[in-house]
Amino acid sequence: MKNCKRTTIGGQALIEAIMMKGPEKTAIAVRMPDGSISVEYMQEKRWNQKNRFLRLPLIRGAVGLIESLVSGYKAMMYAAEKSGFADMEEEEEREKREAKERKKAEKKARKAGMHNLQAASPLPDPAVGRPLEETAAMDAAPAAGQTAADGAAPAAEQALPTQEKKKEEKEESAFMGLLMGVASVLGVALALFLFMWLPTFIFNGINHLTGDAIGNWRSLIEGVMKMGIFVGYLALVSLMKDIKRVFMYHGAEHKSIFCYEAGEELTVENVRKQRRFHPRCGTSFMILMLIVSIIVAAILSIAFPILTKYTAVWVAIKILMLPIICGLGYELIRFCGRHDNILTKIISAPGMWLQRLTTKEPDDSMIEVGIASLKAVIPSDPDADNW
Repeated sequence: MKNCKRTTIGGQALIEAIMMKGPEKTAIAVRMPDGSISVEYMQEKRWNQKNRFLRLPLIRGAVGLIESLVSGYKAMMYAAEKSGFADMEEEEEREKREAKERKKAEKKARKAGMHNLQAASPLPDPAVGRPLEETAAMDAAPAAGQTAADGAAPAAEQALPTQEKKKEEKEESAFMGLLMGVASVLGVALALFLFMWLPTFIFNGINHLTGDAIGNWRSLIEGVMKMGIFVGYLALVSLMKDIKRVFMYHGAEHKSIFCYEAGEELTVENVRKQRRFHPRCGTSFMILMLIVSIIVAAILSIAFPILTKYTAVWVAIKILMLPIICGLGYELIRFCGRHDNILTKIISAPGMWLQRLTTKEPDDSMIEVGIASLKAVIPSDPDADNW
């Protein structure tokens, strides 16, 4: 079915949520722990609205990527907290700590010669239930061997002033923010290592062993290695349970946009039948950036072969070329979005194939989130979001 509209509205799959960005507003729809859907608008000032220079071809691609990373980080933090994912992570960490403490206590008890652990007073553990007989006895009266400390923790927790609890929640939120910030920095560092330094290091080693026999093929070989690393990484993370759900929400986002572009009513039934592979996806943008980087690196290595002789210089050059590569990749995506012919299909093909890894078939509850996020950003002027 041929789309009757191409929209500039785009989204990002989050943890149990979808962020949708329209020409006027950005909204996040989150599936709440109680099953309801919460829709909130992000307060943001888009950089390309502040300065005309940032809307120029080639410039707008790099600006858009940085802006997407910033807003995506904020949206991910919000979705993790709103959906209860952060609380689940904290609960899992607490359970792990308590499990370690129990093991230490049991080990200490064995060393002291206490072989009958069932007869001893159990360690307070709200995550693990007591035996049925012991529970019944405790319901009737306090156990004979129970100490005041056994019931003190819940009572003390209930006695905590509201202000102190709020302070603890604020500290936990700040810690989660710091943790996510550190993770983002480490993620960028890992990306630079994997896609900039590692392929060059491996190529130099192989080239040295072959007596510079493959020197003229540097850009192509490094590019193939980068693509292999990228595809391999996506294939591995797609096996993780939490990431797989994010990729399912990614599918819901694409299907919702396709339904809107087809001019059909945004219902679960109409969205469900749509395709999940979209030519203007961020995955397509990433693979196009890799292809463009191969071409740019080939031109530089041929024009200035001296640059490739020193690993540090060559890596630095590739990092400095990133804004240009982002800009070229973005313009290609725009071109493919505006035209539908054999050339654009060839350009879009690698990204469409790669979406088999990054998008999964969503369930109806995820489609509902996609519809809610999309409806929240559809402009009142039907032509305002034309691509």
